[in-house]
Amino acid sequence: MKNKLLIIGFVWPEPKSSAAGSRMLQLISFFQQQDYQLTFVSTCAKSDNAFDVSTIGVEKARIKLNDSSFDDFILKLKPDVVMFDRFMTEEQFGWRVSAQCPEAIKLLDTEDLHFLRRARQQAFKDNSETINAYLFSDTTKREIASIYRCDLSLIISKVEMELLKNTFHIDNFLLCYLPFLIDDISEEEIKNFPTFNERQHFVTIGNFIHEPNYDALLYLKNTLWKTIRKQLPNVELHNYGAYASQKVNQLHNEKEGFLIKGFAKDVNEVMQQAKVCLAPIRFGAGLKGKLFDAMQNGTPFVTTNIGIEGIVDDVNQDFICDDASDFITHSIAVYQDESLWKQQQSDGFDILKKRFLKSEFESQFTERLTELSKTLKTHRQYNFIGQMLQHHTMQSTKFMSKWIEAKNS
Repeated sequence: MKNKLLIIGFVWPEPKSSAAGSRMLQLISFFQQQDYQLTFVSTCAKSDNAFDVSTIGVEKARIKLNDSSFDDFILKLKPDVVMFDRFMTEEQFGWRVSAQCPEAIKLLDTEDLHFLRRARQQAFKDNSETINAYLFSDTTKREIASIYRCDLSLIISKVEMELLKNTFHIDNFLLCYLPFLIDDISEEEIKNFPTFNERQHFVTIGNFIHEPNYDALLYLKNTLWKTIRKQLPNVELHNYGAYASQKVNQLHNEKEGFLIKGFAKDVNEVMQQAKVCLAPIRFGAGLKGKLFDAMQNGTPFVTTNIGIEGIVDDVNQDFICDDASDFITHSIAVYQDESLWKQQQSDGFDILKKRFLKSEFESQFTERLTELSKTLKTHRQYNFIGQMLQHHTMQSTKFMSKWIEAKNS
């Protein structure tokens, strides 16, 4: 009999719109290879860009927030494993899962650490050189509490693993490093990619409603692109992304070669047509899907330390530029210099092969799940903080006091 996995999605997967959507399909593929019977549910309405998971053999259903109908649903399904897509879904449904299916393994896919992304965004707005004062927020408390309430949390970046272990002292047995799962690229595929001379123009890509992407777009428009265009007057910057609003579309300027292209139906085609990908990300967290799209299609990129975080260890490389002048200089250099372009293309293939090969991480994740299923009771006993956070008295005294106060007023 197949094991059952229930995925509670924050949204329905949109692999063509966001890295989070691609990540979710990678996880679905992994569990299907492990012969799980999958059910995907979400409270969110489906967008036009949503992927229909039923086409790949996944059952799907709509669920309601703050509604006991979910209790009946999960009790009937009786999943062996429940995976929460981001900590917000664990907050909403984790206690119901524990009540109805206490033996089910609870996984949390963080996608990225939301509290880290928000801390960096606020520090950036405040022009602060350090994020330390912003790290210990209410979002941090909520997200880390969710990690403790789950049996295992999937962390996409080594940097985030170290932050959780060293700054917040979360034990390694609650965490599993599971980055993007990339298939090996064959030499034949590499040979078939368009060459340096067959490509033209710069490209950016990213969901426009994601704040780090929108900030990068404005930074390109207002600070970087005019100088690049002055040096390369016949070159254009093609900006792709889902959910282009009016304020995004207003940035379109054909005279300046700054083109808002909107939704990319085929990211591989877009990347293979372009000569260089620009990703001046100034705040954010997790892994940047656009850089993986670039590397998988043999497209060199120029980015920042935030953009490259979790992808390479050596940050003293020419294509990592936090300074605007350096970013401009290297963007022009890699666009014009074929030998430099080829070297960066080769470096991208090496990064994927050495650090993100699917087969290696899938085997490690399989071992963690197998061990967890055998030792779940003991595992939970050692996670005493998680037990405390799930104990009803942690909040019951507060709400009893409020109820008495309201009654007596």
